[in-house]
Amino acid sequence: MNERDNLIELPFYTALNKPLLLAGGERELMMMSGLVSLTLIFVALSLQSAIIGIALWLFLSTVLRMMAKKDPMMSKVYVENMKYKKFYPALMSANMMK
Repeated sequence: MNERDNLIELPFYTALNKPLLLAGGERELMMMSGLVSLTLIFVALSLQSAIIGIALWLFLSTVLRMMAKKDPMMSKVYVENMKYKKFYPALMSANMMK
């Protein structure tokens, strides 16, 4: 009898591992771009601001979808990356200080 025959296989639910996307882009960024565009449209209440708001939303949603295709967590990775310093100087270890 083979060892593989005794192993139990459990299903892996992909819904628990997929990133949360809204309309193909990161959820938070897509909602923020929609909010900014709608605010521009409804605060100014003119045809010109409506055209600019719709164009802004189309541009931002396209860029956010392209970002999500490359990496669905790109903005979170970028924010985490910005926390690191560009250079970490070498320090002596505790044993060498004696």
